[in-house]
Amino acid sequence: EVSSTGRLGWEYYDSLGYVPCDVGINENAARTLEYSYDDWCIYQFGKALGRSEEELAPYAKAAFNYKNLYDPEYKLMVGKNADGSFERPFSPLKWGGNFTEGNSLHYTWSVFHDPQGLIDLMGGDEAFAGQLDSIFTIPPVFDDSYYGFPIHEIREMQVMNMGNYAHGNQPIQHMLYLYDWCGQPWKAQQRIREVMDKFYNSNFDGYCGDEDNGQTSAWYVFSALGFYPVCPGSNEYAIGTPLFKKVTINLPDGKKISLDAPDNSKDNFYIKDLRLNGKDWNRNYFRHEDLAGGAKITYLVGSEPDTVRGTAKEDRPYSYTNEN
Repeated sequence: EVSSTGRLGWEYYDSLGYVPCDVGINENAARTLEYSYDDWCIYQFGKALGRSEEELAPYAKAAFNYKNLYDPEYKLMVGKNADGSFERPFSPLKWGGNFTEGNSLHYTWSVFHDPQGLIDLMGGDEAFAGQLDSIFTIPPVFDDSYYGFPIHEIREMQVMNMGNYAHGNQPIQHMLYLYDWCGQPWKAQQRIREVMDKFYNSNFDGYCGDEDNGQTSAWYVFSALGFYPVCPGSNEYAIGTPLFKKVTINLPDGKKISLDAPDNSKDNFYIKDLRLNGKDWNRNYFRHEDLAGGAKITYLVGSEPDTVRGTAKEDRPYSYTNEN
């Protein structure tokens, strides 16, 4: 038995809706959050295959299991005991234990398929944005008591000095895009450009942490284009901000995706307007079908944030809650 594969703790997960933190299974909260997303993926795949509602009902329900770990006292994901009580004492700064090479401040955002559901749990857009903001204002302090020493991911967070945001490890890399879901996309644009500028270069230290199967590079490549697949399986790419003035993607069928940001510069990265095939595009996402047949995307960028564009409810990317 290899604990890093399959679904360790599935008996608890299926019966309780989460993997408890007091039954001898490490990384239980991380597992619960990942299993919940996996169940959403199974549900979507089953729908595409035309499976019956009865067959898919358990997965449709389990896709909401992330809610079982949300602790309203801390407004974070917290390990939960088998009796339904949350773990106490609790430190949001503690790495490992209930989480995998990270802490609750990192893993709370691992609700890729339902940011709106997480927004609702936290009390609305402003509360959600405030929690996102706090990741950058909390100093890069940590509790390494689970490991007994600072693992390299902790050291990388300290060196990056961007609060408790740990871009050198994968679990939090999508978090910057979540501002698209709460009506503040300009904050996503600012933070994404900050990470691209500060944490990537072509020197020997060009990566800010683990590459891990290409994910850290994939984040950069997508983000440099101006969009990123926060939730694989949703058919959408959340919009950030492009790094270059012009990029052309050559598709296998000979078609092209042309991305133009003529005013792009170190200071000009806030999106003022966006056009898809010549038409105004206020949404904070592209659909895969918008791009797969070829497209012309024009980013009009400036040095000041536009606090109006992309803020309407209908501009937000996919959330599972909105299906129900």
